Amino acid sequence: MVVLVTGANGQLGQAIQSIVGKYPSIDFVFCSSSELNITDKNNCETVFEKYKPNFCINAAAYTAVDKAESEPEQAFAINVSGAQNIAEVCKTHDTILLHVSTDFVFDAKFVDGIAYYDRELRLPLKSEKGLTETDVPFPAGIYGLTKLQGEQAIESTWEKHFIVRTSWVYSQFANNFMKTMLRLATERDSVSVVSDQIGTPTNAVDLAECLVTIITEHSKLNTEDYGIYNFSNEGQCSWYDFAAEIFKVNNISINLQPIPTSAYPTPAKRPAYSVLDKSKIKKVFGIEIMDWKESLKND
Repeated sequence: MVVLVTGANGQLGQAIQSIVGKYPSIDFVFCSSSELNITDKNNCETVFEKYKPNFCINAAAYTAVDKAESEPEQAFAINVSGAQNIAEVCKTHDTILLHVSTDFVFDAKFVDGIAYYDRELRLPLKSEKGLTETDVPFPAGIYGLTKLQGEQAIESTWEKHFIVRTSWVYSQFANNFMKTMLRLATERDSVSVVSDQIGTPTNAVDLAECLVTIITEHSKLNTEDYGIYNFSNEGQCSWYDFAAEIFKVNNISINLQPIPTSAYPTPAKRPAYSVLDKSKIKKVFGIEIMDWKESLKND
């Protein structure tokens, strides 16, 4: 079995590389953006013709959330056109596509203690466990919009796909919130972190294991099992809570201060609530998901 992974040098790409030794029966092919540029359809076709993958994990993405507001063309090229290209080439080669998306397709908020996933229409969550795969997406910024449009491009192009939405991804690889907090702790005596955005951290290695499980369990599935799934670690917290736990696990003493979103303005609006309900992925694939605090200890 051949599994081609795009975006090999990114956080998720590196996380997948860290676990390949556990799956000797799978021939992983890792392609960086210089080897496989998903915005170049001909390049995609050439690579797929060479390796003839059974599965493709599309871990390539434009993830600079704030920068996307000022350079939407680049975000669209990678997150939408790139996703379209990969889906079309997967269809040509009958390759099953696993595509990673984001909680940013939602723009949820709290009103009188109730979480709504649509700021305008105030539609309440369908599940007490968080946002479900059938809640209607409503992105607030360019990044979330392009990721949603990428999902839609895949859905309209190739039926053999698994779109996995995730949130707050961190690891020892690449740039992420955990590494930023650890760096700031070496530079400052005090750090202020937003405390009114609620979500769930996701260890990139746990996400990598989830994606490989989808591949290894695929033969047991029915055609109706293709589609969108949520995956993050279990539990929920604020970014402030996440930072506090990072410092605790690493035995770092620092003056950590909670601040509201209004005190830390960014070009792109962040979801106030983006906890994902993982019931579907646990049921279909039998995946056991670790609590975010426990997973953080492993990184």
